[in-house]
Amino acid sequence: MNSSLPEPLFEIHAYYVSDLAKLYVPNLTSQAAVRQLWRWISYHPLLNEELKQNGYVHKQRCFTPKQVACIVKHLGEP
Repeated sequence: MNSSLPEPLFEIHAYYVSDLAKLYVPNLTSQAAVRQLWRWISYHPLLNEELKQNGYVHKQRCFTPKQVACIVKHLGEP
């Protein structure tokens, strides 16, 4: 395998909350990672507002591609 190949970029598409959370904090259990992601969202007023403008409802189980793009914009790529 060629080690000079760049790592694949993060792909924006729909993600289950648990899948996206595990990408951000892979060292935690799924449940703890989800709690951490919700914590980051709830403490980030600009992210929270932008998510709501893109159809986010509290404790939804899946993020749309637009919502994932908002999260990446504010938290960076996982």
